[in-house]
Amino acid sequence: MKLDRFASRKGFTLIEIMIVILVLVALIGIAWPNWMKARELARTRACVSNLREIETAKEHWAMEQKKSVGEEVALSDLVPAFIKSWPACPSGGTYDPQPVGTDPTCTEPDHKLP
Repeated sequence: MKLDRFASRKGFTLIEIMIVILVLVALIGIAWPNWMKARELARTRACVSNLREIETAKEHWAMEQKKSVGEEVALSDLVPAFIKSWPACPSGGTYDPQPVGTDPTCTEPDHKLP
């Protein structure tokens, strides 16, 4: 019985490996933008949650100190009495508590309280 010299070899050919790599690159190309969008959406939601926390602390401070609408709020007024530590924006923005009766802001343009 004579065996073909290439019949006993096992493994993948270069073409098969290239096709697999091409398919993987196509899948990554499709998934990458969606992943980036989901990551930014999560950062935005975390920032909005931080803004709500600041607003709640500001309201509690104003009620306790009998402050009226429009009075300035300092960071030292809220930390550590009403917020354990000042939160950080996940996208690198900075928070401004704003006066009583107005929403706190973030320097990132899309991060706003609804």
